[in-house]
Amino acid sequence: MYLRPGTLDEALQTLARTPATILAGGTDLFPAFTAGQLKGTVLDISAISELKGIRTSPGFFHIGARTTWTELLRAPLPRGFDGLRAAAREIGSIQIQNQATVAGNICNASPAADGVAALLSLDAELTLASANATRILSLADFIQGNRKTLRQPDEMLTSIRIPRPWEHAASTFLKLGARRYLVISIVMVAVNLQIDPDRRVRQAAVSVGSCSAKAVRLSALEQALAGATAGPSLPELVDPAHFSPISPIDDIRATAEYRLEAAQTLVRRALLDCASKAA
Repeated sequence: MYLRPGTLDEALQTLARTPATILAGGTDLFPAFTAGQLKGTVLDISAISELKGIRTSPGFFHIGARTTWTELLRAPLPRGFDGLRAAAREIGSIQIQNQATVAGNICNASPAADGVAALLSLDAELTLASANATRILSLADFIQGNRKTLRQPDEMLTSIRIPRPWEHAASTFLKLGARRYLVISIVMVAVNLQIDPDRRVRQAAVSVGSCSAKAVRLSALEQALAGATAGPSLPELVDPAHFSPISPIDDIRATAEYRLEAAQTLVRRALLDCASKAA
């Protein structure tokens, strides 16, 4: 059965009655079913206009679930979103970016989802709505592992919110792949640094993707960076022990050893890039 509700309330009432596969941009969903047809109920949310767009509130930037990566790239966002914009440019081709949604990238929960690592370094939080309730979860908690999330069958991810303290951070995103374009990441790194006028790091966020079942933050490194001078020596604070949260594997794209070494190199480069932006 195929359903295309016109409002969020209609969609949530449908989910309350019937388990359904949610269809937004379809760029992850359709390739997953190339061997056969979609089964069960398909809930197409492409007509729900209230899930589109980016807005601000006193404490947050809010990204609607149906906002595409192209729309995010074109939005007048502050420099703290530079890393997220860089990640958006890496999500498939321009045609994919025109269709793929921010929420879809999250809910697909791929370990190699470029947008997830960048959003994680912005302390992204997710609004999940059902017909009877709304709850907010951190992105770090929402994704449980490869293709696993905490979304319940009667829930829909309706928006993503970013705390405003990150809006003026120095921000970057770096990705390593086997070629320049249209490639699944071997390693990706997102770094955001809040830097005081005296060039001291007030708060750091460092995330690594494609090296574990889900993207992770390097909390020990973040603590080591706090209070440090944002200058050329900042990458020297990176220690191999800081990467204990990641668990890279051997696969067709790279060995675990190579991924670990590459992650350390990319983090150092990203820190240097952020420090240069603070000059």
